[in-house]
Amino acid sequence: MAEIDTGKPHSARFWNYFVGGKDNYEVDRQIGDEIKEIFPGLVDVALTSRHFLGRAVRSLVAEQGIRQFLDIGTGLPTADNTHEVAQRAAPESRIVYVDNDPLVLTHARALLVSTPEGATDYLDANLYEPDAVLAGAARTLDFDRPVGLMLLNVLGHVADYEEARALVSRFVDALPSGSYLVISDCTATSEGMIAASKAYNASGAVPYYVRSVEEVAGYFDGLEFLDPGFVQVTQWRPEQGDAVGSGVSVDAYAGVARKP
Repeated sequence: MAEIDTGKPHSARFWNYFVGGKDNYEVDRQIGDEIKEIFPGLVDVALTSRHFLGRAVRSLVAEQGIRQFLDIGTGLPTADNTHEVAQRAAPESRIVYVDNDPLVLTHARALLVSTPEGATDYLDANLYEPDAVLAGAARTLDFDRPVGLMLLNVLGHVADYEEARALVSRFVDALPSGSYLVISDCTATSEGMIAASKAYNASGAVPYYVRSVEEVAGYFDGLEFLDPGFVQVTQWRPEQGDAVGSGVSVDAYAGVARKP
């Protein structure tokens, strides 16, 4: 397993710091505090994106009968990870997490523990290896049955937009009819978010490129959105008790769409 590089910020640890976690290093906190000065709204983006994950998974389990999830770009475990949300509603749910950061791997193996009725697995792989991811996931998931594909705040790491779209298509093409694509991502919808992205990319971390709303929505081409469609993360089926209210405008959009 690769060694943990504590000399440069890492997106999973940086995001962990923003949502109040403790699995981060001084270098992550330094760039986090710098970006808070530039654009405090990124903290709201991190929190609201996390809550969107829970709402999306609950909706797919309870309303659409989904019992399998492939979560690519897992990030560091916090509260209400995908398998916890899914198995709380349907203990037989099966979840495969995919990430390639050694710190994430260590925590995932320790913390992402399934119910006895269901299953969780962790793949040390990445978005750029769809064939390897799909082959590994097939050990736990049945690709003859619908799957919820989770790509949350990960596609911005792909520098070329057309490559990002091609990767999404490769994964979606491998899923059966009745599967769902779940995406949330930061968007270039304010000067603050654009400035925050530039500061993060200048820190030495693996760059993250914020895109237009139209570009992020393009990942869903050919799929059928669930209501309310592709909207700000705070507007996707908000619930009482969310850390940031549904009336707050954030520079992040999300959608859940069905493969016909």
